[in-house]
Amino acid sequence: MSFTSTSEQAAGAAGAVTPSQPPRWGDVYLSSAARAVSTCGDFLAATALVLALQSRGAGGIAVAAVLLASTVPMTVLAPLAGRLADRVDSRALLVGTGLVQAAVCAVLAYSTSPVAIVALVAVLGAGLAVTQPTLGALVPDMVGRESLPRAMAVSQTAFGLGALAGPALAGVLVGQFGVRVPLLVDAVTYLAIAVAGLLIRTRRGGPAAAVPAAAGDGPPAPAWRLRSDRLLLALLLAVVAAVAAISAVNVIDVFFVRETLGGSTTMYGVLGAVWTGSMLAGSWLAAGAARGRDDAALARGMLGLLAGTSALLLVAAAVPDVWWLVPLWLVGGATNGGENLVAGVVVARRVPAEVRGRALGAFAGAVNAASMIGYAAGGALLALFQPRPLIAACGVAGLVVVAACIAPVARAERRAAPVAPVTAGAAAGPARVG
Repeated sequence: MSFTSTSEQAAGAAGAVTPSQPPRWGDVYLSSAARAVSTCGDFLAATALVLALQSRGAGGIAVAAVLLASTVPMTVLAPLAGRLADRVDSRALLVGTGLVQAAVCAVLAYSTSPVAIVALVAVLGAGLAVTQPTLGALVPDMVGRESLPRAMAVSQTAFGLGALAGPALAGVLVGQFGVRVPLLVDAVTYLAIAVAGLLIRTRRGGPAAAVPAAAGDGPPAPAWRLRSDRLLLALLLAVVAAVAAISAVNVIDVFFVRETLGGSTTMYGVLGAVWTGSMLAGSWLAAGAARGRDDAALARGMLGLLAGTSALLLVAAAVPDVWWLVPLWLVGGATNGGENLVAGVVVARRVPAEVRGRALGAFAGAVNAASMIGYAAGGALLALFQPRPLIAACGVAGLVVVAACIAPVARAERRAAPVAPVTAGAAAGPARVG
């Protein structure tokens, strides 16, 4: 299992929204293809490094250090990276960061010192902190409000396919060639980001981001703050709290499957693939359900999906055999995929284009921090309790979070101000073509 919750992009806000050309689906597919390739490389490299460190006898501390090195920069640098995504030409960011990451990964392929490996992985994580909000903030400018759920489903499918392919490819390549070849392959995958940056016609940031409103266009829109959008604030707090409550399962489930239920390593891998694969189906189902629904309805749907995922963990904690987890993980992965898509759509509709990168970076940082808290809690609690009651406790914690958020979301729904519609390629100035 790999419980994830992410927000991808946002758009729409106070002020006029300029009409533009029809949705540019070519840009959506191009950015999604680049994301699939780079994600595959990320998972390939992570798996290869963990296998290499374990085989060299580096121990659990070194493995944990590598995993933290890939996550901490994305959390710490999220606010700065979000501002870069808003203010710097998206093409320059994607091309420059992709080239730097490719070079760093090539050096990583020839590194043997655990300290050097951790440092280089941290640099790669810093690059991801920049490219993720940059790509995410572009998607609403590629398509309109009605097409946004579909565009996000395409993007999430690309991520899921890359996440599925990466570990499997790492296993084959490490077994045949050792760790160097997988890391060199990963270096090539980062070039996909640079190539996409050159080819994607939709752009934002740069000089266009600083163009003042023309005379006669009315007063400038007030500065946007998350706390001023009660509906979005309540929903994002629910997501972050749920991630902190449930993500401990990512640490616990290997012991639950292998030790409590007696599952094989193959079965553990199959369950991970089942969860990730069903996330893809869940994102497409949610995309269809989200079309034509307002933000308040989507917020209620998000709480329902979070409650469903949490309740499923309670059921999973009671199963007598590992095979019972297959249908449960099919449902859980689908609800998790739906959560990711709904969160992305609501954020994309409600955050002004000129601060979209900053909002995405801040939310991603909060989610990553919540995940780290969950991981730490899961590891600490495993020293005191058996996996089965801990799985149940994660489910209960998730349900408590949802129950606590029902009233704030309802109040925010009553007080929510209308949000200007998103139109393809035009979100208050920063987006442009060429």
